[in-house]
Amino acid sequence: MPTLRPTLYPLPLIGWRERVVLPKLGLGPLIAKVDTGARSAALHAEDISIRGSHVRFAIPSNGRKHHYELPIKGQRRVKSTSGHSEMRAVVETEIAIGLVKFTAEITLTNRMDMGVPMLLGRATIRGKFVVHPGRSYLISRTKRKSK
Repeated sequence: MPTLRPTLYPLPLIGWRERVVLPKLGLGPLIAKVDTGARSAALHAEDISIRGSHVRFAIPSNGRKHHYELPIKGQRRVKSTSGHSEMRAVVETEIAIGLVKFTAEITLTNRMDMGVPMLLGRATIRGKFVVHPGRSYLISRTKRKSK
């Protein structure tokens, strides 16, 4: 099987798992699963509460909880892979993967049991990337230390 290289595509090639940064929230890098079977993006959040036109939530990172309050874009009913359906708050913020930055809608939910704190669905990455399902960290590789 031929090796796929980023230069063969008009869009950047990413793996099924990448490191992402949420610059406006000062978060990252976070590990995100790129799942073309999922529709939207989801971020692990705790203590989620909607207050009028804003949503408050906390994101655990580096051993402490970071608290946020963002305008709510709406609420969306989302069905998980296990078939469980829940209503989720939707926020909009900037995502950076490698050098590519874009604004996306993200649902907030408890992803504690999912292994990675963020999921990027097909609607989030459409038109921005091509996904290689067998590789990880193609554009968000950490630099190896020189000897």
